[in-house]
Amino acid sequence: MFTGLVDDVGTIERVEETAAGREFLVRCRYRDLSDGESIAVGGACLTVRSFGDGWFTVGAVVTTLGRTAIADWGAGMRVNLERALRAGDRLGGHIVQGHVDGVGRVLEVRQQTDARLIDVALPEDLAGAVVPFGSITVDGVSLTVNDLPAPGVVQLSIIEYTLRHTTLGALVEGSRVHVEADVVGKYVKQLLQPYLAGQK
Repeated sequence: MFTGLVDDVGTIERVEETAAGREFLVRCRYRDLSDGESIAVGGACLTVRSFGDGWFTVGAVVTTLGRTAIADWGAGMRVNLERALRAGDRLGGHIVQGHVDGVGRVLEVRQQTDARLIDVALPEDLAGAVVPFGSITVDGVSLTVNDLPAPGVVQLSIIEYTLRHTTLGALVEGSRVHVEADVVGKYVKQLLQPYLAGQK
């Protein structure tokens, strides 16, 4: 489990095809990793395969490559990183599983006074799990839904601190992003589905 509060931005140094899937070597500031540890990389929960002082590797299997934008990742790309939540840590963001629900597409990026507004087209099945001022995770960053300006579109308002400490400042129109809806919203949507279907 994660909180969506990014604690480092790493750089992919190498990408290789291995028996365990596509392997990524990520440079980071971490010095005390362990085998099998979970790390949210760009919002996707991946398992540490090997590590050293300031680097680690993770693998993405065919299923992960098909459900995410990880297949597009290459050497030199910067990725948001977050280590798994420990018991007793502050839960400053919201409950994030690191299970990417789908890939969204940035429709518009614009500056409005002291915030950057980013409109993202959501995967079709996520729209019903997102509410204004609720929580959403984009590329591993816990964010508040600023608005729902059109069906299937979420508007994010990104503060200067977040732009400086994550990869969200590099988003442009057409960027593909990992989206994870709030887990509570997903369960409520699933529980209500049979009742809503009976009203039609």
